[in-house]
Amino acid sequence: MKPFLSVIIPTYNEAKSLPLTLIDVDRHLSQVEYSSEIIVVNDGSVDETREIAERFSHLIKNLQLIDNNENHGKGYVVRKGMLAARGNFRIFMDADNSTSVGHFDKAFPYLREGYDVVIGSRALKGSKLEPPQPLFKRLLGKMGNLYVRLIGLRGFHDTQCGFKCFSEEAAEKIFKLAQIDHWAFDVEILFLAKSLGLKIKEIPVVWVNNIHSQVSFMGYFQTLIDVAKIKYRISKGKYDLSILNQKK
Repeated sequence: MKPFLSVIIPTYNEAKSLPLTLIDVDRHLSQVEYSSEIIVVNDGSVDETREIAERFSHLIKNLQLIDNNENHGKGYVVRKGMLAARGNFRIFMDADNSTSVGHFDKAFPYLREGYDVVIGSRALKGSKLEPPQPLFKRLLGKMGNLYVRLIGLRGFHDTQCGFKCFSEEAAEKIFKLAQIDHWAFDVEILFLAKSLGLKIKEIPVVWVNNIHSQVSFMGYFQTLIDVAKIKYRISKGKYDLSILNQKK
């Protein structure tokens, strides 16, 4: 049976966080009326992430593992999970459960209303950060968001929150076009969604700060470089946006 919701969880060395996240996701989905699937995409972890996902796949009937032997980047594994998913609606969330799967219940009314993409935002009024990020990360985030706006992607308060929802059609269009493998993939997704004329809604979230975040200081600078590449590709027609006119 085709699932109503697909939950994609990209993972890289998340052996400590993944068990509690899977338990929480399964607990929530077992209480709703709609059908679902959970897809863990392992990005070449060198800890026990893969083994943990395999063990849980025997305990959670709708859980599957996509295992990559080599590390490619978060964008790569989110893309792989989204295109392997079968759900009418598809979300990706962080493996540390910083923004819980329960936020889909807040996003769904907008999807039902006709929005194609609903993204979580830590910067909107009504969001709660528990606890707030360190000052230097908040400053880097604000500077990065300003840069993204200057480069041409306006109208969003937070492009990098690790919780985004898509209709099936939007996911298929966006992720077949996406090319960025690393942290800037969130920006690429939104650039593509806007270029395709899709409707996007930003919603506040409850976000739990992970002090063991995988994003390095240099990762921020690589993201800025990749954002410039995205803008260049858009301006030079490097993305085949004719997919907009293709039927599902």
